[in-house]
Amino acid sequence: MPGHTGMSGGARASSQATPRAASRAAASGTTARADGRAADKTAHKAADRTADRGGAAPRDIACYVYGIVPADVETSPDAVGVGDPPNQVKIVRHGEIAALISDVDVSRPLGRARDLVAHEELLDAAAVEVPVLPLRFGAVLTTPDAVVEELLTPHHDQFATALKQIEGRVQYVVKARYAERPILTAVLAEIPEARRLRDRIRDLPEDATRPERIRLGEVITQAIEAKREADTRRLIDHFASCTAAANIREPTHERDAAHVAFLVEADRIPDFEHTLDELCREWADHVEFRLLGPMALYDFVTTG
Repeated sequence: MPGHTGMSGGARASSQATPRAASRAAASGTTARADGRAADKTAHKAADRTADRGGAAPRDIACYVYGIVPADVETSPDAVGVGDPPNQVKIVRHGEIAALISDVDVSRPLGRARDLVAHEELLDAAAVEVPVLPLRFGAVLTTPDAVVEELLTPHHDQFATALKQIEGRVQYVVKARYAERPILTAVLAEIPEARRLRDRIRDLPEDATRPERIRLGEVITQAIEAKREADTRRLIDHFASCTAAANIREPTHERDAAHVAFLVEADRIPDFEHTLDELCREWADHVEFRLLGPMALYDFVTTG
C-alpha cells in the first residue's frame, strides 16, 4: 500500500484522511470488528504467557501496543505515547502490517487519566492519516519480538484485510443534549400527570410532598428517555446519506438527546459537517450539540 503519509504526534489531529485513501475503502466495519477483538485478546494473553516464561525485558520495561497499521507507515520523532515522561512511539513490522508500540515501565501503575488520553491521542492522530486498528487501552507485551510472534504473525491476513476495509474512513461522535428549560416545558405540556404533580407540589414544603416529587422525577425521566429514543433515530436518519454506519452509545447525562458514533468516508466529511450544521439550526431552540473527532474507529473495530 504505497503512498501512506507519515504519522505525526502531539495533540489530536484535526486534519482529514486523504482522498486517495477514501477511494480504496470498500467494505463495512464488520470484519474489522472481529479482528480488533482478536488483537486485544491476543495481546493480553500473550503478555501473560511470556511473563510466565520469565521473558520480561530488563528494568521492568515492556512493550505497549497501541494499534495495527499498514507496514509502510512511518512515525515522526515527535510521536509519543504513554508513560511519565512519555515514550517515543516506534513501529514493528511483519509482512504487510505493523504495530504502533512504545516502551512502558511495568513497575509503575498504568491507567492514569493522562495515559488514557495519550493512548487515544496517538490513535486519533494516526487515524486521520492512515488506517489503524486500535487496541484496547492497556495492551502490553514483553518485547517487540513478542509483538511479531504473538500478535502480528498469527493474525497477519485478518489484520491486512481489515486495514484495507477501513482505509479512508474515520469516526465522529455526535453528542446532543436537551436544554433544561425547553425539555421540562415540553414534558409538562405533553404529559397531564406531570402538570398535576407540578401543581400539587407548588408552594408546598419539600418534606410534605416527597412522594409527589419522586413521582414527578420518574415521569420526567421516562418522558426524556422516550424523546431520546425517538430523537436518536431521527438524528441517525438525518445522517444516513453521508455516513457508512452508526453505533448508538449509552447516554452520559440524564438530559442527553442522542449519543451516536458515525463511520464517515473521507470524501463525505464536508457533507457530514454540512448535515450537522443543518441539524444544529433545526434543533437550536431545544438541543445543544457537541462534535468529537475525527478519531480512530473505536466503535467499529474493537469492543470492550
